[in-house]
Formats: sequence, C-alpha cells, structure tokens
Amino acid sequence: MPINLRIYLIIFALFLVLLTFSILRKGRIPEKYSLIWFFIAFIILLVGIVPNFVDLISELLGFEVMANMITAIILLLMTFVTMSLTIIVSGQKKKITLLIQEVSLLKKELEEKK
Repeated sequence: MPINLRIYLIIFALFLVLLTFSILRKGRIPEKYSLIWFFIAFIILLVGIVPNFVDLISELLGFEVMANMITAIILLLMTFVTMSLTIIVSGQKKKITLLIQEVSLLKKELEEKK
C-alpha cells in the first residue's frame, strides 16, 4: 500500500474521531451510536497503520480478492446501519402516535370544560 494512501487513511480516521467527539459533545448523537463510528475509525486507523492487516484478514476469511472482502464488509455495515435506523424510526413512530392520542384527549377535555 502506498505511503500517501496510508497517511490519508490515518488522517481520515483521526478526522472521523474528532467529528464524532464534536457531534457527541453537542448532544446530537447518543453515546451508543457514537461507538459504531469510533469502531469504524479504529478499523480505518488499523488499516492505515498495519497495511497488511486487510490482506491477512481476507486470507483468513477465504476471500480470493481483497476488494470482495471490503465490499462484503461495507454491505454488512450498511445493512446494520439500515436496521438500526429502522428500529429508531419505529420507536419514534410509536411515540408520535402516543403523543397525538394524548393531545387529542387533552383537546377533548378542554372543549368539554368550555
């Protein structure tokens, strides 16, 4: 792996960590979701520091081409993120429905008092 690519990976991983800390500090993301981004940054940093890491892992997992393994990992990560977002949206939909019901009951109660 060329040295400039390794440097870019290390810089990107550090940027991702700083960005995640910034978003976390502002309270725009819960701690449990920030762990995913810290893990991804760690993996990117590991690949930048130990360039043969990806080759070793792809050989251990039985992939013939390293690009196939990277594609598979990205697909798995995207599936995981999509499932997490679906769960979050589902929970929010239930909360919104409950809030609508509560507001409707309060409106009805207010109208009955008038």
